[in-house]
Amino acid sequence: MATAPEQAPDLTAAPEAAEAELPPELVAQSFGEYARAYVARVRNGQSGVLPVVIGLVAVLVVFEVISPHHVFLSAGNLVNLFQQSAVFIVLAMAETFALVLGEIDLSIGYVGACGAVITVQLVQPVTTAWPWWAAILAGLAFCAAVGTVQGTIISRLGIPSFIVTLAGFLIFNGVMLILLLLGPFSGYPLISGGNSPDTQVLFNLMSGTIDPTVSWIAMAVIVLGLAAILWSADQRRRRSGLVAPPPSLTVLKIVVIAIAGIVVVAISNINRANFGVLAGVPWVVPIVLGVLGAWTVLLERTKFGRSMYAIGGNPEAARRAGINLPVVRTIAFALCSMTAGIGLILYASYIGGMSNNVQGGQFVLFAVAAAVIGGTSLFGGRGKVIHGVLGGLLIGAIDNGMYLQNYDVQRIFIVTGLVLLAAVSIDALSRRSAASGSAARV
Repeated sequence: MATAPEQAPDLTAAPEAAEAELPPELVAQSFGEYARAYVARVRNGQSGVLPVVIGLVAVLVVFEVISPHHVFLSAGNLVNLFQQSAVFIVLAMAETFALVLGEIDLSIGYVGACGAVITVQLVQPVTTAWPWWAAILAGLAFCAAVGTVQGTIISRLGIPSFIVTLAGFLIFNGVMLILLLLGPFSGYPLISGGNSPDTQVLFNLMSGTIDPTVSWIAMAVIVLGLAAILWSADQRRRRSGLVAPPPSLTVLKIVVIAIAGIVVVAISNINRANFGVLAGVPWVVPIVLGVLGAWTVLLERTKFGRSMYAIGGNPEAARRAGINLPVVRTIAFALCSMTAGIGLILYASYIGGMSNNVQGGQFVLFAVAAAVIGGTSLFGGRGKVIHGVLGGLLIGAIDNGMYLQNYDVQRIFIVTGLVLLAAVSIDALSRRSAASGSAARV
């Protein structure tokens, strides 16, 4: 009697394949399973934020060793490092909205600068004397309107985003120069050195600090709030019969958040002044965390965010699924420009005003570099807001560390460019590895 030929095993049904294809949260029932699934994803080319985290740790260690008197990891320099990196971080978060769609926005440096100039001009006590909050809203509204127009042109007329935003780069460079001449101070409006409470608020966005005791209380409230949100969300998913991360993983996330909060507050509360007292968490820290939290929820917990990832992954499939591509793209570019406005208002606070020396082109390049170095893909469909934070910190650490070594700006540009090239290469190789792995299992 003839026997049926033995069929080859279906490798795609193997647990290892499932772990490699699905996010760890969908296959893990314990922390051990999650760890094994994560390792499988890394081996499959999906390294996530691991390269930038390793790179950031390496940069911190190297510059601490070689910096004069080992001051790189001192409290004063670490706080200064975050303040310097804040602009890069926020601009990278802005660029994430375009990159996730598989697009790019080259105009954010000067569009954001226009918003910052408008804000600074409106609070001048000798002219318009607007309240600081109204001036900020006006500047951000201008940025959002510009982003809406550019997004409409890109999505409705089909003109590549590279061309549209390159035109915006040139146009709003000129607009910024015009806006600078509309107020006092001969084109150099200031927010430092005056007695106006509104200009002082803007100036303190970057340099002002929170009382050390209030810093500890606020940190505890934020950590407890995030812990309650994470735990209740996971429990609600389990009660509904949906997939949720292992409880031990949720606890680990809460512990990491708590440790990070304690470290940040403890470092910031050390007296950093050579004379007198300068201690407390800078106001820029909660501002950046607020932007991070808001945009993370928007991208990862809303229908709009899911639509953005779908468009970035496969625009035609997204269109057939009923997603309104022009609307989503337009909103994304509006949010990109508005977030850039936040970043440049922080820049104005850092330098105490605005001038025609704003390096909008350099800001754009650093924003794209920070987002990509952090893990956001240039090819669309993959990226998180946290990637901009990590990439911005890495670029800021390189810039700060090389400055302490008295290296000239040419070397800083070269090193940053090499890091960007390495990050894009890792992204391309990981996609090729994932594609070849999927093809091999078919």
